[in-house]
Amino acid sequence: MRVLGFGDNIVDRFVDRGVDYPGGNSVNVAVYARRLGLDAAYLGVFGDDDLGRFLREAIAAQGVAVDRCVVRAGESGVSTLRVDDGDRVFLGWNGGGVTVREPLVLDGELLGYVSGFHLVHSSVYSGSESELPKLAGLGPLVSFDLSSEEEFRSPAYLDRVCPHADLVLLSCSHLDEAATRDLLADAVRRGARLALGTRGVDGAIAHDGDVAVAAPALPVADPREIVDTMGCGDAFLAGFAVSLLRGGWSAGARPRRDMIERALRDGAEAAHEQCLVEGAFGHGRPAVPQG
Repeated sequence: MRVLGFGDNIVDRFVDRGVDYPGGNSVNVAVYARRLGLDAAYLGVFGDDDLGRFLREAIAAQGVAVDRCVVRAGESGVSTLRVDDGDRVFLGWNGGGVTVREPLVLDGELLGYVSGFHLVHSSVYSGSESELPKLAGLGPLVSFDLSSEEEFRSPAYLDRVCPHADLVLLSCSHLDEAATRDLLADAVRRGARLALGTRGVDGAIAHDGDVAVAAPALPVADPREIVDTMGCGDAFLAGFAVSLLRGGWSAGARPRRDMIERALRDGAEAAHEQCLVEGAFGHGRPAVPQG
């Protein structure tokens, strides 16, 4: 089985540590799928600066193919963060740099490449919305991370994405259970085949249009072991999706309830393990101011 991350890559700069880490939602899902034993690749745009080289080399070092990516003149995306009591705190970003400003357009050749994967994953930070209709009927399943910001919860945005997604992830740790269930049901009504809501320490809920299945989180026994929460939601999604793929999930086939229940457990386990990792997947280096 093969998973493709399509879209964003970024440098996560932890100002309290003085360390740059490679990351990005689409990158992370590909890396985590690879760590779970699947073949994985990343498809996107790298900046031609030093950070772009750093990102490309770090992703390739994880066994994720990057040979179809494009390098464009311009700066790489950088987000700045710090860690407070194990929780990441975002301080700002530069808009994603050239990766988001000039995203890839899927032409015939690239669509032929993409068709060889079982799952293609993208996100709100990728500038890939216009490319989603091209994936319909191509063969691979499509997953999409809708993050937590309200601008990506509007009816207009959901209507743009959900009809083209087999799985959408919504970060819902700021919502109560009733609001989470309502949001997932709305995403499915708008076209998503399956909606997953992660709620941090309160677990996760998956909704397929008929039933909603909830599962608890898998807490770290000793909170002092938590390094940071960077990538935990991405790890949950990767564990969840990989579990479904191994269970026989395919385009046009709705996962059975037992498959969803198992996938929620596998997602929670993947998120648990991610809490013990520095950054999204390690590979940090001293932060070097760009200028």
